[in-house]
Amino acid sequence: MRSPPGWSCLGFLPTFRGVIRLKNLAKTFDGGETFAVRDLSLDVPPGKTLVLLGSSGSGKSTTLKLINRLLEPSEGSVEIDGVDVAGTDPVELRRSIGYAFQGIGLFPHMTVEENVAIVPRMIGWSSGRRRERARELLELVSLDPAEYATRFPEELSGGQRQRVGVARALAADPDYLLMDEPFGALDAVTRDHLQQEFSALQERLSKTVVFVTHDLMEALALGHLVAVLHEGRLHQVGRKEELIRAPATDFVRSLFERPARQLSELSDLLPS
Repeated sequence: MRSPPGWSCLGFLPTFRGVIRLKNLAKTFDGGETFAVRDLSLDVPPGKTLVLLGSSGSGKSTTLKLINRLLEPSEGSVEIDGVDVAGTDPVELRRSIGYAFQGIGLFPHMTVEENVAIVPRMIGWSSGRRRERARELLELVSLDPAEYATRFPEELSGGQRQRVGVARALAADPDYLLMDEPFGALDAVTRDHLQQEFSALQERLSKTVVFVTHDLMEALALGHLVAVLHEGRLHQVGRKEELIRAPATDFVRSLFERPARQLSELSDLLPS
């Protein structure tokens, strides 16, 4: 497995604020007959987006749930800021990590503003502070608070609901953001637009993000680093250029053949 210069796989990145570290992580649901995730070691650098790329059953979503203890590992550990999350309260841990996912999960009986402010309310923010934060975040995700704050989810389009989901994940200003195929159910045009908005948002906020997708082009568009998973195992992690030009395994090579060919064709069209 290759890792790019300046970044690390396990053991080379010093422990400091903003680092998520997975150590020999494994998860089995049948007592060890099969593994959803097997011997996974990764560092997620602070302020960067690491994309977990793979098909259904590759272990992407399981890995995400192991990070915030929606699932407990069968082996190995997850560290955040050098602290093993196994020793932390799972509810407090989840409240400290933003989570956005494809189903969105907005509460239909709550307004947009109330949905965004749900975690700040749980951790005891005042009503005035919650309202101010919710409206600030609606502006951040390009939803005018004057128009959208008092609407209910059923009054929004799919793309608008997804924006609210991202705003809600950011509401308590977490250092970490987990995103499980958040744009997967959207049409291609809306999805492309939200990918661009997310990239701009991440450039501004510099959160430490783990982003799950099965879409190769989405991974290339959004990831500072891309980790390729297949049947629960990590095949390669690196910058997109390295994955395309120097695949570490036959699986990675076959996965990136098309973008590599397109990149070559594009280079041939450009003046030397």
